[in-house]
Amino acid sequence: MLILKFGGTSVGSAARMKKVAELLQEIPGRKIVVLSAMSGTTNSLVEIANYLFEKKNSIAADLIEGLRAKYYKEVNELFTDDFFKTKGKELVDSHFDFLLTFTQDSFTIHEEKAVLAQGELLSTALFHLYLEEVSKASKLLPALQFMRIDKDLEPDHFYIKENLSRLLNENKSIDLFITQGFICRNVYGEIDNLKRGGSDYSASLIGVAAAADEVQIWTDIDGMHNNDPRVVEKTKPIKNLSFDEAAELAYFGAKILHPSSILPAKDANIPVRLKSTLSPELEGTLITAESSGTGIKAIAAKDGICAIKIKSGRMLLAYGFLRKVFEIFELYKTSIDMITTSEVAVSVTIDDTTNLDQIVDELEEYGKVEVDQEQTIICVVGDFIKKDKGVALNVFQTLKEVPIRMISYGGSNHNISLLVNTSDKNAALTQLNQLFEK
Repeated sequence: MLILKFGGTSVGSAARMKKVAELLQEIPGRKIVVLSAMSGTTNSLVEIANYLFEKKNSIAADLIEGLRAKYYKEVNELFTDDFFKTKGKELVDSHFDFLLTFTQDSFTIHEEKAVLAQGELLSTALFHLYLEEVSKASKLLPALQFMRIDKDLEPDHFYIKENLSRLLNENKSIDLFITQGFICRNVYGEIDNLKRGGSDYSASLIGVAAAADEVQIWTDIDGMHNNDPRVVEKTKPIKNLSFDEAAELAYFGAKILHPSSILPAKDANIPVRLKSTLSPELEGTLITAESSGTGIKAIAAKDGICAIKIKSGRMLLAYGFLRKVFEIFELYKTSIDMITTSEVAVSVTIDDTTNLDQIVDELEEYGKVEVDQEQTIICVVGDFIKKDKGVALNVFQTLKEVPIRMISYGGSNHNISLLVNTSDKNAALTQLNQLFEK
C-alpha cells in the first residue's frame, strides 16, 4: 500500500489534475491518494468566512459566486464529454449552494470549519469524477468517515485505524482510493481540521492506519533542498535524510514539509518520500529512520522570530527562576524555539507574538527585559556533532562577517541554530552555502 499526497499546486488546475491522473497510471499497486484543495481555494474560503463573521453577507455571496465561476471554468477544461461536464457543474453547484446557505443566517466558529472543508471536498469529488470519465476505477473515501480528533484536538489514532481499516476491507477489490487531506471531525462529530501540517499530516496518519509501505508527498519541488532556492542559486535536492533531520529542517523553515506531518510516520517507521509532479522521473528525497553520511546536509531559515532577554542579578541564587520564566510562556500558550542562559540572564526566541505585551509585563517582575524583533533563525542540519570535528568552527568562520545574536549547539545531534537579524539572512545563507563545496 502506498499513500500519495498531492498539494494544492499539484491539483491547482484542470491540466494539473490530468497530469496527476496520468502519473497514477504509472505507479503500480494499491494506493490511497490524499488531495489538498485546489490552490487559492482555501484562501478564498477564509475570506468568505471572515465576511460572514462580520455579517457582510452580500459581499460573501458575491465572493461565493465568483469562486463558483472559477470552478465552472475548470470543469469545462477538465471534462471532454458533455455528460461529465454536466455532472461536474452539478457537483460544483451542490457545494456552492451549500455555501450560500450560510449567508442567510448567523455564522459560528463551527460553521467556519464546514466552509473551509469545501475546498478538499470539491477537489476530490472532481478528481474522482474525472477518473470515471477516463475509465480508471477508483473509490472516493470520505475523510469525514474515518478521520477524527479527540478532546485535546489531537488525532484519535484508534478511531482512525479502526474505521479506515473497515472501509478498506469493505472495498478489497479496489486498488485506487481518493480521500481528502486536512479535514476531519472532532469528538462532537462536527466538521473540523487537523491544523498543523494539513494534508501532509493526513497522509502520514493514513499511512500509519493503513500500515503503508511508504508515504509519498508530491509537490512542485523535487525534494527537500540543501538551501533555500529562493535565496541561493544552484541548490540541490537531498537524496536521503533521517526523520530527525527532516523534522529539524521543516521546523526551521523548509516549506516543502510541515514538521508535525512526519511524526506519525517516524513513530511507525514508515518511509516518507518527497517527489515532484513536474518532474516525476527525479528521485526526490527519501526520509527514513537512518541517517546517511556525516557533516552538513542542509541549511534552512525561519523568519518572523522575536528574541526576548531577561536579565536579573538575582538569577544565579534564585532557585526556580527558569521554571517561573517558562510558566509565563506556558500561560500564554507560546512556544519557545531557542534558549541560551548565563549566570545573570536568559534569552529565548518565539515566533508567535500575539501575547508579547502581556508576556513582557509579567517577565519584568523578575528582571530587565529586552525585546528584539525582525530576527531569523538559521538552522544548519546534519549528523555531525558526535562524528565530525570542526563543523561548528567552519560554520562560525564562514559567518565571521555576520553578527550573531544567539547560538544553540549541542541540544540535538542534528542541528546548530543561529539567530541573526533578518536583514542579514540572505548573506548568511549565501555564505553558508560555501560549506557544501568543502
